[in-house]
Amino acid sequence: MKFMAGEYQVAVIGAGHAGIEAGLAASRLGCSTVVFTINLDWVGNMPCNPSIGGTAKGHLVRELDALGGEMGRAADATFLQSRMLNRGKGPAVHSLRAQIDRRDYSAYMKHALETAPNLDVKQAEIISLEPAGNGDWLLTTRLEEQYTAQAVVLATGTFLKGKIYVGDVSYDGGPDGMFPASSLTASLLNLGMSLRRFKTGTPSRVLKSSIDFSAMEPQPGEEPVVPFSFETTGTLHNQVDCHITWTTPQTKQVILDNLHRSPLYGGKIHGVGPRYCPSIEDKIVRFAEKERHQVFIEPCGLHTDEMYLQGLSSSLPVDVQLQFLHTIPGLEQVKVMRPAYAIEYDCCDPLQLDPCLEFMDFPGLYGAGQFNGSSGYEEAAAQGLVAGANAALKILGRKPLILDRASSYIGTLIDDLVTKGCSDPYRMMTSRSEYRLILRQDNADVRLTPLGREAGLVDDTRWAHFCARQEQAAAERQRLRDTVLPPSREVNNLLAACGTTPLASGARLEDLLKRPQLGYDQLAPVDPGRPVDLDPLVREQLEVELKYEGYIRRQQAAIDEMRRLENRLLPQDADYNAITGLRKEAQEKLMKVRPRSVGQASRISGVSPADISVLIIWLTSRRDTENQG
Repeated sequence: MKFMAGEYQVAVIGAGHAGIEAGLAASRLGCSTVVFTINLDWVGNMPCNPSIGGTAKGHLVRELDALGGEMGRAADATFLQSRMLNRGKGPAVHSLRAQIDRRDYSAYMKHALETAPNLDVKQAEIISLEPAGNGDWLLTTRLEEQYTAQAVVLATGTFLKGKIYVGDVSYDGGPDGMFPASSLTASLLNLGMSLRRFKTGTPSRVLKSSIDFSAMEPQPGEEPVVPFSFETTGTLHNQVDCHITWTTPQTKQVILDNLHRSPLYGGKIHGVGPRYCPSIEDKIVRFAEKERHQVFIEPCGLHTDEMYLQGLSSSLPVDVQLQFLHTIPGLEQVKVMRPAYAIEYDCCDPLQLDPCLEFMDFPGLYGAGQFNGSSGYEEAAAQGLVAGANAALKILGRKPLILDRASSYIGTLIDDLVTKGCSDPYRMMTSRSEYRLILRQDNADVRLTPLGREAGLVDDTRWAHFCARQEQAAAERQRLRDTVLPPSREVNNLLAACGTTPLASGARLEDLLKRPQLGYDQLAPVDPGRPVDLDPLVREQLEVELKYEGYIRRQQAAIDEMRRLENRLLPQDADYNAITGLRKEAQEKLMKVRPRSVGQASRISGVSPADISVLIIWLTSRRDTENQG
């Protein structure tokens, strides 16, 4: 018999990376919040790669941290190995990546939820979601408990009607042997929500003692370790090595000989897979000219001998998996603990969402993470914070948290999803941003912590630390501007040794730091006034801003122009079919997306510059008519 079990302001369905951040954000803003999960032992699980960060993804984690999120702190507390990717390239694409102890990370996040104010965590499968009739939502569990909430965040990950594929075998299931969420899809379809089918996969987990590491290339972490969180203090250390090996021509042949047994190529899998993280059979077919592919051997934790084989995602039968694994150097005798599999799941079309991640046709209902068509833990967590915060802010009658493309990679991610949509699982990359020289990971706090503070997500302690760093940065920038080095023998010998032009007259430290050959370390012998307690974050930001000052100035001008269009808001009830001069395709796309601004409208696929001109003329005419009235 159904019974009323509780009333909340915000309910979150799912306790993966999106659900965690959504629940924490809503509760930290003071709303009574509940997070539902099918299994409490798998909160914050990493069913695929046990890592956080990577190219562009590291930016997302830093930005999430700057806004008051939890992922960065959790990663710093549970990492096994850390590296900064793309060191050989410019600072815009430097990205932090850490191998994580997946069980420690899960325990950290479970405890974070358990100890959060205003937050309850419940093990329950939500099987029905429907309007309660008074603007609230009614949620029903499989055990016939019923809850009401003013707002609901859907963060179902890959569980929604999940189906596992391994060769000829397929069955209903969630990741890592968990139960799927099989019933909720029908409820969402009954609401009139547009859903589609995506697919992802994961490699085998293998036994460490069965690996011959002598046949592989060690991949140590970097020291000193750079933390994800701006709040992490103390010295962090790498604890393990990862390793690299390669597939062989024999691997390729085994896969090609058995391609007919792949559910992906046999037509059994209908979901669309991730373009930028293909299975090994997909890589063999798509990149037929390549004789080998890289494989990363990565530990799953300090207290387990399970190893993850990054780069070998597959849905081939178990016997074929064993056969091709044994052709790879170092894996000739490997023992598989968990076979690779593919998983299909339901998700929504994100074009139904507004920039707050609220469904335009279902007020009070929000989407986050893989439910919105994205892939990756970091993308999910970023959306979770925004969705959870906006659900709470709406209930509290406060200004929403809307991040534009120039503010962050999070803003770019959300804008891409709700404006352009996605035809396959969306993955964040630095190339997706037009403003990546400004959206660096080193200055994420400068860009976003004030916004997090305004929203109420940044507490007093974090805010005080941020303000102290900003004061130190301002003082140091002034010192660099005021300090002039004379053309002495000591200075010129140092400059010559660094491969840069000696001085003929005095030069400010600020100007010397702009030279590509020079940095704080190189100038230290002739800079006795350098503060001994200079924060490494402040130093990094100042060096980058000085060296790239001209480029940053030009990019800021482009941002100012973009924001001019973003500030030209469009009425949400506009009938674009009635606007003379808009092409039919533009009318259809504008009616579907319902853009918030002229700027967002300009990024919709199928809306041309000519259509934007028509929109601006219409908007100006409408405003003039209203002013006259």
